[in-house]
Amino acid sequence: MSLTIKLQLNNISTSSITCLNLNPSTKKIHKGPNFIVSKPIYHSNLLTPYVFHQKITPLKQMSSIKSSLIDPDGGSLVDLVVPEAQRAVKASEAESLPKVKLTKIDFEWVHVISEGWANPLKGFMRENEYLQSLHFNSLKMEDGSVVNMSLPIVLAIDDDAKQTIGSSPDVALLGPNQDLVAILRRVEIYKHNKEERIARTWGTVAPGLPYVEEVITPAGNWLIGGDLEVLKPIKYNDGLDHYRLSPQQLRKEFDRRQADAVFAFQLRNPVHNGHALLMNDTRRRLLEMGYKNPILLLHPLGGYTKADDVPLDVRMEQHSKVLEDGVLDPETTIVAIFPSPMHYAGPTEVQWHAKARINAGANFYIVGRDPAGMGHPTEKRDLYDPDHGKKVLSMAPGLEKLNILPFKVAAYDTVEKKMAFFDPSRAKDFLFISGTKMRTFARTGENPPDGFMCPSGWQVLVKYYESLQAEEEVSQKSAVLSS
Repeated sequence: MSLTIKLQLNNISTSSITCLNLNPSTKKIHKGPNFIVSKPIYHSNLLTPYVFHQKITPLKQMSSIKSSLIDPDGGSLVDLVVPEAQRAVKASEAESLPKVKLTKIDFEWVHVISEGWANPLKGFMRENEYLQSLHFNSLKMEDGSVVNMSLPIVLAIDDDAKQTIGSSPDVALLGPNQDLVAILRRVEIYKHNKEERIARTWGTVAPGLPYVEEVITPAGNWLIGGDLEVLKPIKYNDGLDHYRLSPQQLRKEFDRRQADAVFAFQLRNPVHNGHALLMNDTRRRLLEMGYKNPILLLHPLGGYTKADDVPLDVRMEQHSKVLEDGVLDPETTIVAIFPSPMHYAGPTEVQWHAKARINAGANFYIVGRDPAGMGHPTEKRDLYDPDHGKKVLSMAPGLEKLNILPFKVAAYDTVEKKMAFFDPSRAKDFLFISGTKMRTFARTGENPPDGFMCPSGWQVLVKYYESLQAEEEVSQKSAVLSS
């Protein structure tokens, strides 16, 4: 099966998009120069040498096939952070307003909205936006155009908070640490029909959906929408803030590197050699199409994930090893954290993941098997059809300007002893190692097959699960002693 790439050229209307069918082939992974100091990524920015000292190709040498960075959804990128000169006045005003407490995940959504990832959204959704998102997966703009918005981005409140707000047009938002985070202007309060929201977003109301259990079930029965004014840039002070590049910062970096194509790869798992094969092969294809400087945006999800997923700091350290070992080339890769929480909502959520990367400037988006999917919470099967994510992306309203790159499935070739594209003609030679199976290997101390992941990256995972096991043993001993 060929890989279909929709190529949208500069100054060419969407009615004249050229479709190219390219035969997939494997590529030996290039071992790039190793300038990265071997220490945890969260102690220093290991990609700094490539951000500030990369050799730039002069514009006059760029191909005429150059593709400008894709325009943000719905116009200019919003920036909802209050200018520094106004922060003291705004903070003083916020002190006098009725207050709504944010959960950790609400705080992550404030971050997402404030930087323009959900452009053109300027705050938590009011009811008309919520209904459009829930039922149409999109928002209709004043000029009649449509932007994709497949996930409702809303703030829930309970009866007590609703009563406290009363008729006030504005409210202050308190962070998880009780600090003033933002002002929500011209608020609108409306009913939170949880069952409708869950059914429309996940296609099921089966018990055990992670985001539902964590966020929606315990939430209040009201939603409050309004325009956000964020009192200062969102920081987590976890040693990873320098990787949380906003859409504006990413666009500036793509311009600085004179990228003529940007292809984004979304993930919430450690990077194995199958992922690297897909990313390196995508770059090879873009070069064959005539691009001179395609840049990879390796964009791990940094918001809420379910309890058994590998934590963000461990994943970021593992990613650094992949770059140190040259499995991915740091000179043509930008690693940044995507701050969104994870819904595990399959074809509905993958639209959000793609749309957000448009706002960051990516004009190509890699999509594979079962994006944003998970196992059914009560039955032994996938919750979604594994192929529906990439099919939906190719048809989704508002995503027409994004070039979707569906890839063939990569698996471990037991004959060649490396990750390779699956060949149905010799299916028995391939071993599929899921994210769950990979985590099981690391947790039990069993090594994966040689060639599955770079050894230094694998050791990061092993050490993490060893530390978890040690903590569990200490906890069990303490429980026995206390009894």
